[in-house]
Amino acid sequence: VQLQASGGGLVQAGGSLRLSCKASGINFRLYDMNWYRQPPGKQREWVAGITSGGSSNYVDAVKGRFTVSRDNVRRMSSLQIDRLRPEDTALYFCHTRYSGTDVWGRGTLVTVSS
Repeated sequence: VQLQASGGGLVQAGGSLRLSCKASGINFRLYDMNWYRQPPGKQREWVAGITSGGSSNYVDAVKGRFTVSRDNVRRMSSLQIDRLRPEDTALYFCHTRYSGTDVWGRGTLVTVSS
């Protein structure tokens, strides 16, 4: 089982980015997907999730700016980030739980300049 995240980059405050997470080795449509981030020098935190049924949830700090989605045909989850703020600077990870085990993708770095 592998998750591969991509789409990070350097962007000015107020801009947008779309992160993607490609899954392999699992029947993707059966699994909830999550997005976490780890700001420099801080702990990793959950920011958004989408269930296998397509219901999404967000941490309060990102509501209205982050949109999580999934494409079961392409086996991908995406995180659209709008109106980026410097405090969104972090390494972003996608995650799922497979057979009782946490599976993490390699992070993708988002840097927001003020």
